[in-house]
Amino acid sequence: MSKTVCFLFFLIVTKTLAQEVVPAPFNGKVNANILDLGGIYIINLKTEKAVITDNNGSFSIMASVGDTLQFTSGQLKELKIVLCQNHFEKERFDIKMEMIVNQLHEVIIKRYNGINAVALGIIPNGQKTYTPAERRLKTATSLNATASAGTMAGGSISADPLLNFLSGRTAMLKKELEVEKKQSYLALLEEMFDENHFTNKFKIPLAYVKGFEYFAVENEKFTKILNTKNKTTVEFLLGELATKYMDILACEK
Repeated sequence: MSKTVCFLFFLIVTKTLAQEVVPAPFNGKVNANILDLGGIYIINLKTEKAVITDNNGSFSIMASVGDTLQFTSGQLKELKIVLCQNHFEKERFDIKMEMIVNQLHEVIIKRYNGINAVALGIIPNGQKTYTPAERRLKTATSLNATASAGTMAGGSISADPLLNFLSGRTAMLKKELEVEKKQSYLALLEEMFDENHFTNKFKIPLAYVKGFEYFAVENEKFTKILNTKNKTTVEFLLGELATKYMDILACEK
């Protein structure tokens, strides 16, 4: 009787091991209507492993049948693919991604008897809106053609932009604009993750969390992904940056 039980147990274990899926390299290439296909993030949502495409859009990631791959890029629509057996049968599987296009599906126009700021001459027609930092930089660097007595018939060109350049004010305003952008990135990052997430998930000491946030928003690729507000991809890239940041802290100590 005991031999029969042992034999049945052996058959069950053997069958279970035979059915276990072993991860294998999945090779693919992303195709899209953009020139640079590098830096697209591919995450295996089951194993939480991730890779990045090269400049041609090619990649290789360990996966199994039934795994879900998520493709994320700042310029392309997010895409998820559940892998089937036929995906592994090709030497390289092509993935088509689409550009992010902001399209208006419906426009509702309300008339208010033609009364608005443009019609009243308060705002020039077609004028672009600027942030405070952009407005100050534009004012300091724009050439202002003016006509006055004693000058050439075509008017004169204001020397303010040249003086601003020589005095360093233009460089200061450009730096101010960059600071404004980074402040907006920091606000978005802190909206997505609190301090406890950085200390618990990435093991960043509490006293260095703010420094790590500044370190992250200095990375151009990170800010592009941050703008997509895709929490999974942002967190993955934060993990990579956290490793580099801790190495820097270790070297400084």
